[in-house]
Amino acid sequence: MAFVELDKKKLHHNYEYLKGMLGDHDIRLGVVSKVLCGNKDFLKVLIDMGVDHILDSRMYNLKAVKSLDESIETAYIRPPSKRSIKSVVQYADISFNTEYYTIQLLSEEARRQNKTHKIIIMIEMGDLREGVLGEEFMDFYAGIFRLPNIEVVGIGANLNCLNGVMPSHDKLIQLSLYEQLIEARFKRNIPYVSGGSSVALELIYKNVLPEGISHFRIGETLFFGNNLFTGEKIDEMEQEIFKLNAEIIELTEKPVVPTGEIGENVAGEVKEFNEDNYGKTSYRAILDIGLLDIDPQNIEPLDEGVQITGASSDMIVVDLGTEKPNYKVGDLLAFKINYMGALTILSSQYIAKKVV
Repeated sequence: MAFVELDKKKLHHNYEYLKGMLGDHDIRLGVVSKVLCGNKDFLKVLIDMGVDHILDSRMYNLKAVKSLDESIETAYIRPPSKRSIKSVVQYADISFNTEYYTIQLLSEEARRQNKTHKIIIMIEMGDLREGVLGEEFMDFYAGIFRLPNIEVVGIGANLNCLNGVMPSHDKLIQLSLYEQLIEARFKRNIPYVSGGSSVALELIYKNVLPEGISHFRIGETLFFGNNLFTGEKIDEMEQEIFKLNAEIIELTEKPVVPTGEIGENVAGEVKEFNEDNYGKTSYRAILDIGLLDIDPQNIEPLDEGVQITGASSDMIVVDLGTEKPNYKVGDLLAFKINYMGALTILSSQYIAKKVV
């Protein structure tokens, strides 16, 4: 049976590295847990490491966090839908918002639950995903401050997630200036200036992060140790936090080129084959995992002698070469997983999850 492993020692190393680096700049680290897809064993690893501020875009996942430890400060980082308001107030201490109507609903629900719900208001900084337009921002804030059971605790911006607009010194200076204008006009303290996600860490490495940024939302870099700005690995961080293990369910020497009329396969592909390979054979293994679980483009065999040749809904076929391999039916093949691969396979109910 295929399963995914999470290496808690490597994850703890990455967390301590990021926490220390951000702490040196007086920035609070918010851990984005959505890649864990609400798996309680994996979430418990975060909590046991000392993570006390967990962010997610799925209520199911935040509910799982609260079921493990009610004291963890949770944040819902997607503008809430109308039908999720009750759950947001119940399981998220903070939510990220852009619509006055939605915040009104949060205010009413917080009053019903006898709570004060905290919000961070997102401002549009050019990437054209969520955010209040800059020219409307001050009036927007003025209306929010009048709502009962709502506490404005921050201002934030999202960059790079939709159209690829990169964070910069100038972009984050603008964000910090908005916070200063709000505090001066309304005489309110705004503790969080949420300067961005993993991609904005590059501004720290270049020593160009402006003062005033006090909150980062980090997910991918924590779990994969990569620099999203450059696309390179971060030398001080571990990269292989997750490992996919798939079992060999068939291993046979077969022709390299199929026989018969070639049409579209189940993935809509029409494959082409090198004529030089006609008559040749290789050892091919079938694995107990398929397109239903993950796109093969998002995994990479740890054994360099293994090549992925194709996949159907429930099986992946790999080529083990022309020499008789050391593998046998029942053995496991291990794979690296990238971020998009982890998002899909960790949400699969068919794949077991283990902590190592």
